Amino acid sequence: MVIDERPAERKGVPIDFEEDIIQRRPVTTQTGLGGEEVPLHRPAIAEDDNVVFTTVTNLVNWARSRSPWPLGYGLACCAIEMFSAAGAHHDLSRFGMEVFRSSPRQADVMIVAGTVTHKMAPRLRRLYEQMPEPKWVIAMGNCASSGGEFWDSYSTLQGVDTIVPVDVYVAGCPPRPEALFEGLLRLREKISRGG
Repeated sequence: MVIDERPAERKGVPIDFEEDIIQRRPVTTQTGLGGEEVPLHRPAIAEDDNVVFTTVTNLVNWARSRSPWPLGYGLACCAIEMFSAAGAHHDLSRFGMEVFRSSPRQADVMIVAGTVTHKMAPRLRRLYEQMPEPKWVIAMGNCASSGGEFWDSYSTLQGVDTIVPVDVYVAGCPPRPEALFEGLLRLREKISRGG
């Protein structure tokens, strides 16, 4: 037998008044900062707020999406922006990417930053094949995505997606660290969905 004793019922106060300070949002007159109080969502499956139902696959995908281990593959000027994103000012470690791995066997995200030449393409493919499954690729910058300003050169690859499958494209020449963060957030959504 389950007895649901709520503090509001014990004191003779109506259930509608049952709120505590943590659940309440401050009401303000400034635009976009508060407003009407929105009722909190309670799970329909369980009454207890500390219980979450999910599958093991969803849990594993969630954990993978929160700690991607990047393989830094800097080839040109985009690599400077990638390294700057890992620095103290932008702090890539907020996304669980503490250290760029120097071995493909320890990484699961390859960030291709810069111009890929035909001479470099077989080496990039070999590093991709040495990464353990599951693995993802981010093409950072216009040169990695489509050849960029060197698209008509005899030595430049017309996009890294001709040799490895790309999951996220980050546009820019070179893209700012904030653009790389947006690409990482998109990749995080894709990984948590199981992609």
